[in-house]
Amino acid sequence: MKRMILLLMFVALCGLACGSSSEGERGAQSDDNLKVGMVFDIGGKGDRSFNDSAYRGLIQAKEEFGITAVEFEPGQDSDREQGLRKLADRGFDLVIGVGFLFTESIRKVATDYPDIHFAIVDGRIEGMSNVASLTFREEEGCFLVGAQAALKSETGVIGFIGGMKGDLIKRFLTGYSAGALAVRPDIRILSNYAGLTPTAFSDPVKGKELALSQIGQGADVIFHASGTTGNGVIEAAREKGVLAIGVDSNQNHMAPGTMLTSMEKRVDRAVYTTIKRLVQGSFQGGFNEFGLETGHLGYSLDEHNRDLLTPRLCAVADSLAAEIAAGRITVPRK
Repeated sequence: MKRMILLLMFVALCGLACGSSSEGERGAQSDDNLKVGMVFDIGGKGDRSFNDSAYRGLIQAKEEFGITAVEFEPGQDSDREQGLRKLADRGFDLVIGVGFLFTESIRKVATDYPDIHFAIVDGRIEGMSNVASLTFREEEGCFLVGAQAALKSETGVIGFIGGMKGDLIKRFLTGYSAGALAVRPDIRILSNYAGLTPTAFSDPVKGKELALSQIGQGADVIFHASGTTGNGVIEAAREKGVLAIGVDSNQNHMAPGTMLTSMEKRVDRAVYTTIKRLVQGSFQGGFNEFGLETGHLGYSLDEHNRDLLTPRLCAVADSLAAEIAAGRITVPRK
């Protein structure tokens, strides 16, 4: 009996030691595996959009290659650098920052840890061989959903709501507007941004307020590129009986009957490919740009929006996508 009690105490202590982790981190480690850490952008895991797409790529790589995967969710702006340094201190093989807001933090930390590999999604860092910049031609995917929005609109007015105003989100608006005007030159396009700071990506109350304003001006299809701020946009569209377009991940399931489609930005594929190169020993720093022709952008069609996104709308978007991929249509970025 005493031997059994001692054995149970030993197992319990081992479980506590193995399960411990510092605040903000999740995941298990093994010294035998390549270790990959991911630090999320504002909004964090569970945003059903940008961060979740990156996380899917990490999990796919974990399942296929047996890597050790650890995630870190920052609370404040300063936590981005702290999260990166914590993973680098622990000798991770690859540390990924999800979002352009990591640009300066990764530049600093990668300089201090030249033997660690880093990757940044949506940021461009030049002249560092240990940093891979994963960027997208978002305007190409937005061109497709812009065309679909314009053709679907009954009022002749469509809307766009962005998160933090800046060059990246402006590309979404530019592509969306160009696609809409390409198929319907008389379409009217309303646009607003939720703010000028990173919190603009996590303010659903503001998103709903802006969407209601656009609906009041006649918009019957609204595309958001605003992180969890977009949850408010989708809620307003559902309440008022108009259509919304999701972003980054397939968000059609969030409001069936309201979601016309989602502009999918396959961050998951870019993350997976980067980890695969690490596993194969072929990781290279520098710029990696993804577009329609690489299969990293597109629109979503599933059981949640099949009744809304008609075969004609799909055919138009598919034809435009083929023209863009072949270089016969150049989508403006600014």
